[in-house]
Amino acid sequence: MIKVFIDGSQGTTGLRIHERLGSRKDITLQKIGEEDRKDPAVRAGIMDDSDIVFLCLPDAAAKEAAGLVKNDRTVIIDTSTAHRTAEGWTYGFPELCGMKEKIAASKRIANPGCHASGYIALVNPLVEAGLIKKDALLTCFSLTGYSGGGKKMIGQYEEPELKDSLLAPRQYGLTLTHKHLPEMVMYGGLSTAPVFCPIVSSYYSGMQVTVSLFKDMANGGISDIKDALNDFADGKIIVYRDDPDENGFLSAGGLSGSDRMELSVYGNDDRMILVSRFDNLGKGASGAAIENMNIVMGQDPAFGLDI
Repeated sequence: MIKVFIDGSQGTTGLRIHERLGSRKDITLQKIGEEDRKDPAVRAGIMDDSDIVFLCLPDAAAKEAAGLVKNDRTVIIDTSTAHRTAEGWTYGFPELCGMKEKIAASKRIANPGCHASGYIALVNPLVEAGLIKKDALLTCFSLTGYSGGGKKMIGQYEEPELKDSLLAPRQYGLTLTHKHLPEMVMYGGLSTAPVFCPIVSSYYSGMQVTVSLFKDMANGGISDIKDALNDFADGKIIVYRDDPDENGFLSAGGLSGSDRMELSVYGNDDRMILVSRFDNLGKGASGAAIENMNIVMGQDPAFGLDI
């Protein structure tokens, strides 16, 4: 039986992973008492006794926790930003070329960021196919539900009387130094970070990432772009779709509660938008973490996921 420990099980991602793994018969969840939750010695002992450890902690705490594991056997899957571009860590996006095999053999796996996942899924396949030059200058905007902001933001949006400022979508990351940008550059395949505009709105979960392209930015037409994204999609966890929702709308919350990601292209040969839609708590967080765990265990990547 595989022993699994979730360090930081009180946070949004940790709670979701715990809920998802609670009914699985192929693993045993390691437990820690409330009084020992912040004791490094106790946590280190449990981690060293575990086969797989999920780190669901703030960045600084995740770096500290990773150092508590002293053996060369325990697999760490870090859901924070701390190790996504760090040497010695494998980026946990198995759909990228050759990455599934690296994840399967790795002891240190960095779970991708939610915004970054949507951007990379749209851009990386086009760079790999030669449809976008590596020096392309792109703009990306991403709409997310408030659960992506963690417990503090969830509490703000779930107050009995919502503040007027929270009723409308709110753009943030206005300094254009969002913490997901380094991984977006490294794994998106472009030499320059996009102008990235994240937006949070007053719904619980769901994410919609959009990248715009003009004709002179692409080495091909809209049909070539569609084909490349369709080829990238595995048809299971990541799927390609051509049709919007009812009446021509595309809801950012359309995949709330799902672990699937949908890729779409709209427009024409002159101007087009590339769209990825998924749940920021699913393929953008806990669903991706469990997908990585499944690969480490030799399971079907989609085992136990809601797709």
